[in-house]
Amino acid sequence: MIKLYKNMNRKPMSPAILIALSFFIVILTGTFLLKLPISIPKDQTLTWIDSFFISTSAVCVTGLVPILNIGLNFTPFGKIILALLIQIGGLGFVTLAVYVLTFFNVKIGISERLLIKEALNQNSIAGLIRLVKSIVKTTLTIEFIGFLVNLIVFWGDYPFWSVIGISVFHAISAFNNCGFDILGYTTNLIPYKDNLLLNINTTFLIIFGGLGFIVIHDLLNKRKWSKLTTHSKIVVKMTIILIISGFLMIKIIEQNNITWLQAYFTSVTTRTAGFSTVDFNTFRSASILIVIVLMFLGASPGSTGGGIKTTTVYTIYKTIIGFATGKKTLTYNRKINDDSKLRAFILAFLALTSVLFVSTILLILEENNPNYQASITNILFESTSAFATVGLSMGITPYLFPISKLLLCFMMFFGRLGPLTIFSLWNKNWNKPSDSSVEYLAENIIIG
Repeated sequence: MIKLYKNMNRKPMSPAILIALSFFIVILTGTFLLKLPISIPKDQTLTWIDSFFISTSAVCVTGLVPILNIGLNFTPFGKIILALLIQIGGLGFVTLAVYVLTFFNVKIGISERLLIKEALNQNSIAGLIRLVKSIVKTTLTIEFIGFLVNLIVFWGDYPFWSVIGISVFHAISAFNNCGFDILGYTTNLIPYKDNLLLNINTTFLIIFGGLGFIVIHDLLNKRKWSKLTTHSKIVVKMTIILIISGFLMIKIIEQNNITWLQAYFTSVTTRTAGFSTVDFNTFRSASILIVIVLMFLGASPGSTGGGIKTTTVYTIYKTIIGFATGKKTLTYNRKINDDSKLRAFILAFLALTSVLFVSTILLILEENNPNYQASITNILFESTSAFATVGLSMGITPYLFPISKLLLCFMMFFGRLGPLTIFSLWNKNWNKPSDSSVEYLAENIIIG
């Protein structure tokens, strides 16, 4: 990775390209590892398409699966590979690679620090190595705590070594907002829908993973609201608002169809993770629409979750309010700069356009699928879940045509890296200073 950045015969590749390549290489590696005979039980089969799909879903921390039961389709070795892919996908290959290099006292140069800066979505290269170390240590600590709580939940339900494996896997999957489970059910966590300890533990892991490493670091070090950065305040505020509003709306609409605990769990997992304690096919159309919207909004920047991110939603909201009232776009006594507002609207537009475009293609491809009846509801649900790297499904994933599965793989990859990163791959001037000496006459375009 380090040498790729400084090719002597060519100009260096942009950080965005290197990050995209690192994810894709891990996905391909995972595809081959999951196809090994040691990964699959003798009585099970796995196609190359499904192996690629599962590897993509794991690395992109999504949770969509093209087979009916992950727990039965893989051996313990295969499940270990899945857990590693989820961990790499959640932390990011660049972060883990740098952590390993620092562990062996390898010097990290300016070029590598620029790559880390891009991967972690930071504004400066100052303190990046300390941040990387903190991210890895914090992640492993939170996952270990989640593992201990899971032991209490699953103890007695499975043999000893199965309890250990399930507890570790579930902690990794939950914190990294993936949504994979290896419990052996085809109903995800529905059998545990009334288990308060599992529901609370899983949602706390999901929430912490969805806050973003920068916010977690800020919360652990400052511990007072007044001392938090503006970014952390926005993320925490938006996370609480979305969880509570989603929880209340889903429960009010579904009423006696689900419990209060199921409504809370659904509101948390819908934005980021992909675990479920409900059958979405029993939901009313209004609830499905709310779930789709929550998935689209997603988690926060620098987190293991997807979507357009909480800060994007907040920036768009503040911009609209500022425009409507004729006031400056302010937050916590600070002005939101024009570049942030522009990026927020571009990101939302690209995300919405991508989801609608892919949904349209899937509707065309799956129109005559004999295994299920394609509808705009379940297709839009599936494509939004893939883009937002959520992993929730209305049960159609295993029955999709191979070409549709590949299209969803692209959406997961697109959503994990982010539309802005993907589109910046075509930026050939990433390392060139902008020519501010050239000015053009302004033109007022008639809008609306």
